[in-house]
Formats: sequence, C-alpha cells, structure tokens
Amino acid sequence: MPIPVLTIDGPSGAGKGTVSRLVAKKLGWNYLDSGSIYRSLAIALQQTSAGLKNVTEIVRVAQAMALDFECGDELIVKLNGEDITGRLGLESTGSAASQIAALPEVRRVLLQKQQDFRRLPGLVADGRDMGTVVFPDAENKVFLTASAEKRAERRYKQLMEKEIDVNLAELIKEIDARDRRDMEREAAPLAMAAGALYIDTSDMTINAVVEEVLNLIR
Repeated sequence: MPIPVLTIDGPSGAGKGTVSRLVAKKLGWNYLDSGSIYRSLAIALQQTSAGLKNVTEIVRVAQAMALDFECGDELIVKLNGEDITGRLGLESTGSAASQIAALPEVRRVLLQKQQDFRRLPGLVADGRDMGTVVFPDAENKVFLTASAEKRAERRYKQLMEKEIDVNLAELIKEIDARDRRDMEREAAPLAMAAGALYIDTSDMTINAVVEEVLNLIR
C-alpha cells in the first residue's frame, strides 16, 4: 500500500501554505512546503557570490544545503542550522526563488529532496507542481487559486503587520509577473493536475477551504 499523499498546488498567495498546514495537522500527516525549499535556496545563494545566472554554482549550492522543517503552529525552516523563517516571506526572496525554480537543472536536484518527505502516515505537499511532477501518483489533488488583486491584498496585509513598507499596486504587478513566469516556464510550469479539485479562495474563509479539502480526503 503506497504512502498516501495529498497535493495542494496553485499560484502564490492563494492560501496554500495556511490550508496545507491546517489540513496536515488535522490529519496528523507530514507536511512539505516546496516553496520554502526554493526560497531557502534563494537565501543560500544570497550568502554566496553565485548570483541567479550561474547555473553550475546554483546546482552546487542546492546539492550542499541542509534543510530542516519544524511544523508546529507555524512553520520553522532552518538552513544549515540557521533559522531563516523570517526571511522566507520577503518579496526579494520570492522573486529570486521564482527565477531559479524555472531552471530545469535546479528542479532535478531538488526533486529528490521533496520526494523524501513522503513518509508514514501520509504527506500533505504544497507547491506549484506537486500533483503534476513531484507526486503524480497522489490519490488526492487540489488546485487552489484566487484573483491577483485578492492575493495582493492578503500579501499587503501580511507585510504591513510585519511593519514592512510595501506598495499594493506594485504587489499586484509582481504577482502578475510571477504568475506568468510560473505558467510559461519550460520546466514544470504551474498547471492544474488532471482530476484535481479546483477551489477559488477569493471569497472563502480559511476554515471553509480546509473543510472542503478534508471532505475530499474523507
């Protein structure tokens, strides 16, 4: 009997992270935030002189980095023993992660790191290509989305609560640009997996989305 996997894919800001963590907690399953893996690599690269164009060096850093996920009420991510959670949500980190995620060589290196999270009693995997590439055999798949404006508003609120000054109009532009980059990239573009449950979270509460996803598992 294969280890069960629930994949939750969708664009940035659709609520994947919050929904996935809550669902994993209610099911008692393991949790994979694939976006944090790419964001962690972006942070690791910032600590070197590699930049975002030197593919050979990016691959080397990806192979060498050691990641630890601690999933309680909040996700804590440690890179080579250092807590980098506070830097994961920065727009500069997200933008860099989106760029390196488009590199096929990098995706191949990180694919196995993601698949290693598949452990008993089950896994909730959140990302862009969990149901299409990383766990194509998953029995349950979900695609979460929301309008760019709604996702920008959510991001704006999060950043303002952290006292990070940001412009809402610029956020909308960045989200639109990231969506296009994620959907048009050659390596594992953002797409809804065949048979996935489609949920537009624009006008839904988190609890309502969680309940809909749990109903799929049940």
